[in-house]
Amino acid sequence: MGLKLEIFLIVMILIILSSGYAIKISNDTSLKKLSTKELEFTQTIFREVDTNKTNSVASSTYGVRDAGTLTLHDLQYHSDKLELLFAKRGIYKGDKIYLDDNVSVIQKEGFSYYTEHAIYDKKMQIVDIPSAFTAVMNENIIRGSSLLYDVRHKEALGKHIDAVVYTMEK
Repeated sequence: MGLKLEIFLIVMILIILSSGYAIKISNDTSLKKLSTKELEFTQTIFREVDTNKTNSVASSTYGVRDAGTLTLHDLQYHSDKLELLFAKRGIYKGDKIYLDDNVSVIQKEGFSYYTEHAIYDKKMQIVDIPSAFTAVMNENIIRGSSLLYDVRHKEALGKHIDAVVYTMEK
């Protein structure tokens, strides 16, 4: 009888030890998400240049580059075609700038657009406004639900347009 009890206890101890080693309880910091922040800056100006001229200038009060994505606060963007592109927050991903919060798109000649969200494709020079917008030029006011504006050709395509446009009498 005593021998069976010893065997039973040995088997139980082996089961407890093997299950203890099989389950890994750890407070390892390598399991936590590590920061991928590459760069952080304040009051910065970016100039995009080629061999002949300055293509664009962007300024920001605060910015962070994290995992290849550049996020800028109080972004102001100027180019040869755009007088000013302003937003409280802008995110650079490749050739696109995603603009959020109090977005203003001001042309050198023509309408100025105001919205909450916009996407500017620098390569194609197209401003995509997927949210409600207001466009103003002098007394002319245009409101709509979305807009696609080609900066290069100065052509706009809007949806659900409500406009007050003053024309010159001939």
